Amino acid sequence: MRILIGGAWPYANGSLHIGHIAGLLPADVIARYFRAKGDTVYYVSGSDCHGTPVVIRAKQENKTAEDISNFYHEEFIYCFDKLGFSYDLYSKTSKSEHKEFVKEFHEKLYLSEYIYEKISPQAYCNTCGNFISDRFVLGKCPSCHSEARGDQCDSCGMVLEPENLIHASCAVCKSEIIFKDSKHLYIAISKLEKTLRDYINRRKNWRKNAISLSNRYIDEGLRDRAITRDLKWGIDVPKKGYEDKKIYIWAENVLGYLSASKELADSRKESFEELWGENSKHYYVHGKDNIPFHTIILPALLICNGSGYHLPDEIISSEYSTLEGSKISTSKNHAIWVKDIIEEYDSDSIRYFFIANGPEKRDADFTLNEFINSHNGELLGAYGNFVNRSLVFIQKYFDSFIPEGILDDEISARISDLYEICGTYIEESNLKDALDKIFEFVRYSNKYFDIQKPWITRTDDINKCKSTLYNCSQIIANLAVLLKPFIPFSSEKICSCLNLSDEWKPHSVNIGYEIPKVDILFKRIEKI
Repeated sequence: MRILIGGAWPYANGSLHIGHIAGLLPADVIARYFRAKGDTVYYVSGSDCHGTPVVIRAKQENKTAEDISNFYHEEFIYCFDKLGFSYDLYSKTSKSEHKEFVKEFHEKLYLSEYIYEKISPQAYCNTCGNFISDRFVLGKCPSCHSEARGDQCDSCGMVLEPENLIHASCAVCKSEIIFKDSKHLYIAISKLEKTLRDYINRRKNWRKNAISLSNRYIDEGLRDRAITRDLKWGIDVPKKGYEDKKIYIWAENVLGYLSASKELADSRKESFEELWGENSKHYYVHGKDNIPFHTIILPALLICNGSGYHLPDEIISSEYSTLEGSKISTSKNHAIWVKDIIEEYDSDSIRYFFIANGPEKRDADFTLNEFINSHNGELLGAYGNFVNRSLVFIQKYFDSFIPEGILDDEISARISDLYEICGTYIEESNLKDALDKIFEFVRYSNKYFDIQKPWITRTDDINKCKSTLYNCSQIIANLAVLLKPFIPFSSEKICSCLNLSDEWKPHSVNIGYEIPKVDILFKRIEKI
């Protein structure tokens, strides 16, 4: 089967923090699993290079928006590579392939019954000398009177228009804003209320936050949205009379899933149309704050375009990550930056922590002590210890050759069950359950080693000792394959050592196979 896995596109206006990784990492686990299962995988994402946040950062640093977005794009690539994200294509919205695809998509979109022109008030800052996007208009919510942005109130969740805010001001310079009339193209999302509601209600397997938040948006009344904007940095509007405007960022960045997968399909000489047809499955992985863009906006654009594009199947929407008990804040520098943590700690340790303890279905807090305990207790103390004690024993007492033995029936059954059970968990995006199941087997394996006492049977019953170590070697082989989607670097060390493929099925190591020397998988992290 063709599997599209789309990871959310991070804004290229600042460094990634651990909250980004917690929300995006599930996509890589799912992609690695489906490849091991033998499916054709399109794992795509990229840097979101357009929009006001990039322009503001450029002004602050006296650089061009292109310079800023390119700088962070390269930083993102380095961070994702270091963490083992196995993108088939990591692109960017400023790339020519994306721009051309978006313009062609919009040209067809403008022919539909859902697009119309409208003159409406747009927020303008005299001090900055330009129109500003909704999210950079600040004021008080007319409903609950909390501080809010021009697009939404985070306190009560109300969807807003900038002109509705009380005491609206510019987020950049804090000056009071005015409103100027401007003509723009709008998409009539309001006409899709029944279609979108029916579509969402059929997605029984979505996470609760995706279903509830999507229905809330619909219940509050879908509003038509401008798809063009008075901006200088972005993609040109392919329509006469709009030469001084750009496509609004929200109406082009989500199309990156299409543009990137098309570029990838073309490079593979495979069918883009089949990937976006009915006989495929699509996963979208992102944080909670991006839910409406993937469950309302993207489906609306695809439907209105009229090309019959495949709508999202699975929405993998993580909850929020907090840091030491409080909300991550980039403006207050209350964050752990990915570019820093990857230089300090093992990538598999980071990956393990954010799957085992991440915000899969509820908010999750990161503390350095918990991270160290997770590494030392589970990766080093349980998994690493079992692998090390078993292989060192074989190297020391059997000259590094896998001894003779017969696979224990219970161990064989447990291994077979793990591939089936964990595969189902992963396909249903229950990654924590899958990892917990594997580590149950890790703990079982350590107990098996202790009960069999090979250090005693080595002299009392050599055949039993051989059988014990044979079984331990088979367990290690399968743990490496089962864990590879989660912790690929340590798994690859074992797979390479034991000459194993990534195929998602029970594996075995032949009697008499000589094991090369294996480096210790994990080192203890000392608490500061």
